Amino acid sequence: MSDNKKHSDLFCNIISAVITLAFIAVHFYISLPAINIHTAGFWFLLIFYTAVYMAISAVIRAINTGGRIAGGGWSVEQNRAGRRFGKSVDISLTGFHPVTKAGLAIIALCFLIVILGEIFSSAIFRAGTYSSVINIQTADFDEDMPETNEITDIALMDTDSARIIGNRALGNLSDVVSQYEVSTQYTQINYKDTPQKVANLEYNGFFKWINNKSKGVPGYIMVDPVKNVANYVKLEKALKYVPSAYFNENLYRELRFSYPTKIFDSCYFEINEEGNPYYIVSCLAPKAGLFGAMDVSEVIIFDPCDGTSELYSVGDVPQWVDIVYTGDLASRKYNWYGTLSGGFINSLIGQKDCKQTTDDYGYIMIDDDVWYYTGITSVISDESNIGFILTNARTGQYKYYPMVGAEEHSAMAAAEGEVQEKGYAASFPCLINVADEATYILVLKDNNGLVKLYALVNVENYSFVATGESQAEAIAAYKKLLISNNIISEDTEIIEDVPEDGGEPDIEYVETNVTVKEVRFAAVDGSTFIYLISEDGRLYKSEVAENETVMLIEAGMELKLYAAESETENVYVFKNWEVRVNE
Repeated sequence: MSDNKKHSDLFCNIISAVITLAFIAVHFYISLPAINIHTAGFWFLLIFYTAVYMAISAVIRAINTGGRIAGGGWSVEQNRAGRRFGKSVDISLTGFHPVTKAGLAIIALCFLIVILGEIFSSAIFRAGTYSSVINIQTADFDEDMPETNEITDIALMDTDSARIIGNRALGNLSDVVSQYEVSTQYTQINYKDTPQKVANLEYNGFFKWINNKSKGVPGYIMVDPVKNVANYVKLEKALKYVPSAYFNENLYRELRFSYPTKIFDSCYFEINEEGNPYYIVSCLAPKAGLFGAMDVSEVIIFDPCDGTSELYSVGDVPQWVDIVYTGDLASRKYNWYGTLSGGFINSLIGQKDCKQTTDDYGYIMIDDDVWYYTGITSVISDESNIGFILTNARTGQYKYYPMVGAEEHSAMAAAEGEVQEKGYAASFPCLINVADEATYILVLKDNNGLVKLYALVNVENYSFVATGESQAEAIAAYKKLLISNNIISEDTEIIEDVPEDGGEPDIEYVETNVTVKEVRFAAVDGSTFIYLISEDGRLYKSEVAENETVMLIEAGMELKLYAAESETENVYVFKNWEVRVNE
């Protein structure tokens, strides 16, 4: 090969490499892939980048040779006999250029790595590894689940209902709602020993980010899933890095630039015990071969206010962090254990002792930790549960409780059937101990997603169903039902519900017509109150937890309230309300 030819090829290769690197930089900035050999996506990315380099190199060589690529490869010659649109070309394959050969070899090697990696990482060859990812501790239901008369440690509200209440809480903040929206992802946390759902605000589009990026995101929404109330929390220092921000302020871009090799799994917004915001990012690593049995190995705690972060091994995560393992991952890992403990062949043929989780999960707070609850059923028949598991969302600890009874969806159908004329929808239940009876507790929601009733369903016999407008009322009705059917002793303590108006029995509520001038919400002693300012200057208040439909009240409405005087002049307490119809 002549010196000119060598220099020409070197020039083409350098130019091709520079253009390809520029393309890779732009593509990486947009797509944010993990640079990690333990993901199949990394190898496919190498294939894609190699193909891009080959294409660019071919074009550069064609331009450099005036339309002809010499020395083998694709030969492109100009046909000047018949010009068409200025030029016409004849293309013939005369051999492979060295760059093409190298590129095809890299692509073939990458495909081979992916294929062999997937095969030898699969449960076919690694069933023992998959099944041993977790350890199961058999526990005692009565010991771990003490008898209860009131539910304060179970998140009865699902995320859909949380979104509705959270959006309404934000809707009353005129200076915030026009520029921001509530994230659709609520995180279940344990905050100061009480279950809460939290979600940060997000920019409401690109132009809202442009207008507000200097100020940042001002706060977050906290929803109490037991009391069914929401509060907006304004931060002293605004959030800078959030998923809805753009360019270098985008949360995922900042995380990827800081940790280019990490395989991100979940990214949850949480707050610590002081109410400071963080994103908890779980990082995965394989436990079987190159790609198999992905499990959490490290955790990033990211401060979205200033962009600082710390990387922890999974065993060193601080106590205040709640979600390291997602409920989906917790269920998937149990299914590896439940189906593959007897070997891969047994999981397909015979399926002896094979079991799996049901298709959803609930949340329970135990010892300042969030635990997932889900039922366990045989893979051969899923009409009933053979037990249930609790999984610690921070540590990944599993507890198994052997217990035969109705599976969750049967309990949900039974609860819906109890009030079928109302058309309420049941949430996924959780398990509690009522008078030493394993019992499902769930909420029934109307078409607007508002909680209307609480329901209790006996696990062993799901025909025993009781409902109530409050937890205490539902539990009392359930105990009476069990007593009447000789399931529990007549001496069982029954705690009746408080008076319906939530106050003293001698308070007199009077029907009052009110035109609402302004609506405000405020937190008082841990409870959320709605305040209505009337056109005549009077102030009416009510605790939201007692009747969450007050969240529907808006300024300008003409209402009929049932109100009573309070100890403060011109301040009235109201309970029931309805829109007044002018006659």
